[in-house]
Amino acid sequence: MSTAVSLDPSTDLVAQAVRELSQRTRFPVAFGGLIEDGVVSVTNIIGTRTRSLEGLKVRPARGLGGRAMTELRPRMTSDYGSSRQITHDYDGFVLGEGLRTLLALPIIVNGRPRGVLYAGAWKESPIGGVTTAPAMFVADSVASELRIRDEVERRMRGLSPQPTVITASRREDLRESFAELRSISANIEDAGLRERLARLEKRLMAVAGDAQPETGPIPAVRLSPRETDVLACAALGSTNAEIAAQLNLREGTVKAYLGTAMSKLDASTRHAAVNQARRAGILP
Repeated sequence: MSTAVSLDPSTDLVAQAVRELSQRTRFPVAFGGLIEDGVVSVTNIIGTRTRSLEGLKVRPARGLGGRAMTELRPRMTSDYGSSRQITHDYDGFVLGEGLRTLLALPIIVNGRPRGVLYAGAWKESPIGGVTTAPAMFVADSVASELRIRDEVERRMRGLSPQPTVITASRREDLRESFAELRSISANIEDAGLRERLARLEKRLMAVAGDAQPETGPIPAVRLSPRETDVLACAALGSTNAEIAAQLNLREGTVKAYLGTAMSKLDASTRHAAVNQARRAGILP
């Protein structure tokens, strides 16, 4: 049985994590959620035989998951029903499904719990490092994406409290944020995460577009993702060596990407290429 309630992109992130948790571990049941208003609402459930886990809401310090969130480390039990190490606030949900072995993994962002993932089984099963390592990897991956998302949203909130007026300093902040986001995206292999970051890039571009003055006809130009990455860094005045270090490229490769970008933009210098890219809506 599988249950998913798609409320927002964060819920979709949990759904992906629950699926991966089920695939990476030998546990047949996986579920989890993020903290909202001080409570974790379980939004995604995979592998259950009943509907008992639906509607489960976990508070910090209560139950196995609550203890994991409070202690900021995984907690586990191979005999949930008789465990004396946890409160039994949620026995109706867990034992209603018949789960005996349960592993709870907190999602920790900047030292604070943001949610919890669970893996469970109906029979007693030993839990050790071989089991918890892949599960912890999944929880850490969720935490990393939430950390990136928080930082981008923090920067964006600081960029445009007055969307209709963007000062020169705020525009420079926006351009720095865009270049940083491009450099982060360039080094991420996960396709789903890259797609989410691409949507954030579009939001940054929308902010820039709303405040850009009309500068005449906009040429139709298409740069490759890497050409855009390199040009975004060049727009901040970075040298080829600095761009290479930021994007994990060779300096000669950076020079080549700049050259092709300049050619496509019909620009004789990198400064002119940046200006043309902004007119074309490629850079903020």
